[in-house]
Amino acid sequence: MSKIHFIAIGGAAMHNLALALKSKGYEISGSDDEIYEPSRSLLAQHGILPEKFGWFPEKITSDLDAVIVGMHARADNSELLKAQELGLAVESYPSYLYKQSINKQRIVIAGSHGKTSITSMVLHVLKSLGRKFDYLVGARIEGFELMASLSDAPIIIIEGDEYLASPIDRRAKFLLYQPHICLISGIAWDHINVYPTFESYTDSFKTLLHGLPKAGSLFFDQTDVVLNELIAECPEHCEKTGYEAHPANIENGQTILKGEDGKAYPIQVFGEHTLKNLNGARLICEQIGVAPTEFYEAMTTFKGAAKRLELVASSTTSLLYKDFAHAPSKVKATTQALKNQFPNRKLIACLELHTFSSLNPAFLPAYEGTLDLADEAFIYLSEHAREIKRMDRIEESVVQTYFKHPKLKVIRDAETLQKTLQSDSWSNSNILMMSSGTFDGVDLPSLGEAQGLSRVQ
Repeated sequence: MSKIHFIAIGGAAMHNLALALKSKGYEISGSDDEIYEPSRSLLAQHGILPEKFGWFPEKITSDLDAVIVGMHARADNSELLKAQELGLAVESYPSYLYKQSINKQRIVIAGSHGKTSITSMVLHVLKSLGRKFDYLVGARIEGFELMASLSDAPIIIIEGDEYLASPIDRRAKFLLYQPHICLISGIAWDHINVYPTFESYTDSFKTLLHGLPKAGSLFFDQTDVVLNELIAECPEHCEKTGYEAHPANIENGQTILKGEDGKAYPIQVFGEHTLKNLNGARLICEQIGVAPTEFYEAMTTFKGAAKRLELVASSTTSLLYKDFAHAPSKVKATTQALKNQFPNRKLIACLELHTFSSLNPAFLPAYEGTLDLADEAFIYLSEHAREIKRMDRIEESVVQTYFKHPKLKVIRDAETLQKTLQSDSWSNSNILMMSSGTFDGVDLPSLGEAQGLSRVQ
């Protein structure tokens, strides 16, 4: 039985990979200096939550078959140094996942936005058809217990993140998977803390394209200007197929797909960006043998990935959504989607600037115009998050300068946020809460209930 130790086991992908290997019968241990929900409960449920938080070199022993290190750890981590001293196999989770899938057909979905949703759509379709597959995805999906699976399945679908693989492997994660089929959903500068220039960011995507194999397949959003220029980097021996938003109508707040078979398919997700994601997922599914009608029928039951335009609470006149959107392109697409879906309702949009990039004033100009379609806009700047990340305080005048929204307010604490949102009637309004954080622990379902909405189970 293989013995694997995870350094920084609490990460989203790290803890799910650990759980997937535990389910295969591997002996798993791990360490971290902080672990949040839902990672904490899941690790405890499966008996691999560290007894104490922190780093303990004594956990690193010569009988370990591999040590997997996450980006939350630093290069001078005491456990990592011990593993290197003992000459153990030290892997990032992408490199380990590649070795576990070396004999599978690898499908990688990459891009600055939409990759989680596209991956989730593909997984939903394959599961509904009873297909056997492995996967790694960045959010929870209805019907899937874990965000990762490893078995003897012939294919694996991987959400290909462009962030760095590990503190000792500074390559983009998606470069380690060596896909046979690749999709790139779009490119917009992100992760300014590790990609200080737009050119350094796009270089990773160029490298990904250069490495696509003979007889490989590339699907890409042909409406993305930057991506269209980069496609020239793709080798001639790789088949390239562009896509755009899937044709659809909006009827009484519901999106209806126009299937290739001429039928109408009502779906539960919406937005121009979602229709692009759906079309990309359709092409991948068809590439691996899913019939168009099978795809459309499966998509009628797709409810979306967690925190991707996820409906939290509702009434007959108001809806409360949460979304993971934090990068400018995601904020703009999500705001536009909700306004277009319900054009006659007031849209109140609240964005928490939570990532290293969004808390860096040099990156703020990229947010110009992203909240234009919101009737009211709030920017949440958590003092707690700022202190943890050791970032300078951003003054309200700076935020106003770059967002350029006539009805924008800056809020810095959870209590004020809740009072402000509850001070007005939500009748005939939709509320959109966007963050990769938690608004300092604001209970969104309870926030909706206080306004007479019913929480969505």
